Amino acid sequence: MYNPKGNGKEKTVREVQFVETEPPVHLQGIVHRFLELNTHGPLPEDYRFHALPDACTYIVFDQLNRNIAGVSRLRAQSEEFNLGQMFHFINIRFLPGVWQGNPDQMIHGIVDAPYTGDLPLLEVNQKLSKQGFADSQTLLCELVEMLIAQKLVAPNPITEKIFQHLDDVMSVADMAELANLSPRQLQRTLKRTTGFAPHDFLKILRLQQSLNGSDTWSYADQSHFIHSFRKATGYTPGKYARKFDV
Repeated sequence: MYNPKGNGKEKTVREVQFVETEPPVHLQGIVHRFLELNTHGPLPEDYRFHALPDACTYIVFDQLNRNIAGVSRLRAQSEEFNLGQMFHFINIRFLPGVWQGNPDQMIHGIVDAPYTGDLPLLEVNQKLSKQGFADSQTLLCELVEMLIAQKLVAPNPITEKIFQHLDDVMSVADMAELANLSPRQLQRTLKRTTGFAPHDFLKILRLQQSLNGSDTWSYADQSHFIHSFRKATGYTPGKYARKFDV
């Protein structure tokens, strides 16, 4: 099953806290993880957040500025964002393909502006500020359940089938066959539901599988794996492992 690693944690910066919790069983086809990213005091210098491509959609809540929240998605290559010296975010990471909401309300990358959409994200952000992350799960679940009821998120049978058979996926043609779609239908479906073309979606799956320990999964050889990994992350696998924890 698809188990994305959302970011690389710099080994030299120990003051940044990352916490991930699994959703309850009834939301596990929708939500991958609830997350908290936090500093407990100012860092000596700005923190560069290394975001790995994971094809997921995020709802982000800024706990230091509770007017800032939003829905976000990344690109097919790793990116670094400057989070400054103090930050506190609570996020919902949705599985790829489940977001059905208006794509025009989705931004790329980091959320850093006041939210102006129709969802009650600012109200939720205010409530989150009054409780610790461990106690916030009920509130986050209630938000997801509301999104399900409004059909803004829903299980995606196409991506679910692909994730269940990852070891059999070596090409875009394999994905189309698993999904029982023509390549053109797969192109339209993945672009609409994940934001990625099939080729980019496959690159993300390959990268994430390598981060989960399957170093050469679906790569032609080790050289191809190293080249693809460096193109996606900016690092060779060895240099990445020395610099980051995932």
